[in-house]
Amino acid sequence: MNRISTHILDLGLGQPAGGVAVRLEKQESTANWRLISAAETDQDGRCAQLLVGTALTAGTYRLHFETAAYFAARKIETLYPFVEITFQVRDAGSHFHIPLLLNANGYTTYRGT
Repeated sequence: MNRISTHILDLGLGQPAGGVAVRLEKQESTANWRLISAAETDQDGRCAQLLVGTALTAGTYRLHFETAAYFAARKIETLYPFVEITFQVRDAGSHFHIPLLLNANGYTTYRGT
């Protein structure tokens, strides 16, 4: 199944980050991004499918995570009001799972399975 999914783990609290607003966008030109979908992570910190009604095609995509509201709801100050992960799709027949490991003062990502 061709899809883009994500999962956020809050390493500071040791739990999934539910309720985080996420946008998936595709680059149309150097300065132009097109919104593909917007979602919110579920209680397990997951967005299982962000390509709602859209076929996966080769190109540059980005995930935008609204982390400020997530941390503010927990009364935690954060250095990063949002996180953006930009990635390249070369094989449109693949599944792209892009996890975000997050805490108030840092984050990391990788290509998951």
